[in-house]
Amino acid sequence: MKKVIRFTASWCQPCKVLAKNLESVNNVNNVPIEVVDIDVHQELAVEYGIRSVPTLVMKEENIEVKRFSGVRSLKELENWINE
Repeated sequence: MKKVIRFTASWCQPCKVLAKNLESVNNVNNVPIEVVDIDVHQELAVEYGIRSVPTLVMKEENIEVKRFSGVRSLKELENWINE
């Protein structure tokens, strides 16, 4: 099963834009999205090697298959999730 982990921070404005875009994509595709605040869960951010936020990590069968950092448009997010 496909799952997305969204690494974010409360102070990050691009993170808020990406979150809003993801809400629309998630409604269309029903892909579970786990939200991880890097200030609260620092150990998880280190484990995944997160260097900037926002960062999305796609996992399938608990294995990382792809990731990207930064803000993407709704169409780019749909393509990223569905490819």
